[in-house]
Amino acid sequence: MARREDEPVTYVSTGVDYNAMDPFKRLAQLRARATARNLERFGMREVEASRGESAYVWEEPDSYRAFVIEGLGTKNRVADETRKITGKTYYDAIAQDTIAMIVNDLIVVGAEPQVVNAYFAVGSSDWFLDEERARDLVEGWAKACSLAGAVWGGGETPTLKGIIEPDTIDLSGSSIGIIKPKERLTLGDKLTPGDAILLVENSGIHANGLTLVRRIASKLPEGYATPLSDGKSYGESLLVPTHIYAGLIRDLFEAGIDMHYMVNITGHGWRKLMRATRDLSYVIDQIPEPQSVFRFIQERSGNDDTEMYGNFNMGTGFAIFIPEKAVELAQRVAAGSHGFSTLRAGYVEKGQKKVVIRPKNVIFKGETLGFR
Repeated sequence: MARREDEPVTYVSTGVDYNAMDPFKRLAQLRARATARNLERFGMREVEASRGESAYVWEEPDSYRAFVIEGLGTKNRVADETRKITGKTYYDAIAQDTIAMIVNDLIVVGAEPQVVNAYFAVGSSDWFLDEERARDLVEGWAKACSLAGAVWGGGETPTLKGIIEPDTIDLSGSSIGIIKPKERLTLGDKLTPGDAILLVENSGIHANGLTLVRRIASKLPEGYATPLSDGKSYGESLLVPTHIYAGLIRDLFEAGIDMHYMVNITGHGWRKLMRATRDLSYVIDQIPEPQSVFRFIQERSGNDDTEMYGNFNMGTGFAIFIPEKAVELAQRVAAGSHGFSTLRAGYVEKGQKKVVIRPKNVIFKGETLGFR
């Protein structure tokens, strides 16, 4: 059945359905658990509570190690189309987006990234003949690794004809990190009613929800050249590179702040605030003002606040759960060392697992986040 023109353009209608993907993720996790005993050959053991978190963790004699693999998604398609308008490749920014997707998932368990590897898959090896674009990708990747404090260890550049479209590239990568001292392991077991929820600024849309925003662009007469209320074009607003939060988290640990939990707000939007396995409620009584690009997306897609906050970051890129007494120090560290604005947005309380966004009258119940 064809979609009516007055129907909202939702994430599901663009072909991205978490309700379809999440059961597979749970199935894979259950099967993966059966392989954990293989670590015993090395005198190590897995940290079972890390399964379902953004990064997998195992214990070594004097530390924990964490590992993650992540991908950019389709944001480079926005770069390709916007280049036709401005002449810029944007692949230095796209590289930072990809690194951010990887390391921002790694740091939530308390890990400091050590090595990042790249996976650049193309549909045709001719993609690499565009020297300007290829150079911007490589230079941006190296710079972003340095921003994360990690070494670029290597990677893979397969040509997957018939799998990937010949004019594009699939950008992803992996990272390994160290949790040392072991007390820095952060898996949600320390979450306590009364903890403050500190939201850290984003830089824009980051790299999730791009399938939907690309659909919107296809329906605009001026496409990615469409001006927004702040004077920027739609395309360039979407291509602001994602913040890398690794340095901030390192400095918060060094400042002696007791991190109870952390969340990288990407796919599933603000539903991610309840990612921990605990039966607790997460009450938000203050929210940041989203950038104009989010207002534009909401207006053009016809989505309500529940759909927007359930899939996009809406003005915040990272959430930190800490004791109330640590909030002032954490905000000073974020502003002073990194220039990040933060908002003491809410608190944790006893109760049913849910996220309550009071200013928007939006409630996400526990069953809406089902990938464990």
